Amino acid sequence: MQTKNLASKPVRFFYSWLVFFLVWLAFTTTLQLAEVLTGLAVTFVLALISYETFTGWGFKGIKLGNIWWSIVYIFNFIWLMVKANLNVARIVLTPSLPINPGIVEFETKLTNEYAKVVLANSITLTPGTFTVDVVGNKFYIHWLDVTVTDPQEVYREIAEPFERILLKIFN
Repeated sequence: MQTKNLASKPVRFFYSWLVFFLVWLAFTTTLQLAEVLTGLAVTFVLALISYETFTGWGFKGIKLGNIWWSIVYIFNFIWLMVKANLNVARIVLTPSLPINPGIVEFETKLTNEYAKVVLANSITLTPGTFTVDVVGNKFYIHWLDVTVTDPQEVYREIAEPFERILLKIFN
């Protein structure tokens, strides 16, 4: 078993290096010798540092359903971000509107740590909300205009639109 694991390390390294290099080429959009050589060197170092983490899950975590729900999540996130941007713009452009900033909390149903990170970042990237802390399953959010304080209502307002899809992706 250990021999197989050692034999797979070079393959995992070269797989990571190839993926990183292809991303490099996609972003630089040039095949000039200097760019290609720089890309080979930079992605070699990146692959060397991170191939074990990058290939840790392999393809076992990739399922057609996960890909579909990830796409749905991205569109849902964009929609919620646009709505939040418009709401914050309304608040900024109408200074006479009363706002009620504060920190609220809710408990997540997510058990996967990666899913919690995605949820925390999604909340933070949505204007008007900022993830202050996550302790176990409790999220503490700074909200620009607190409209409800009951944790269940806070969950419905802030987290549920993200979490219902994340549950399908990560659990």
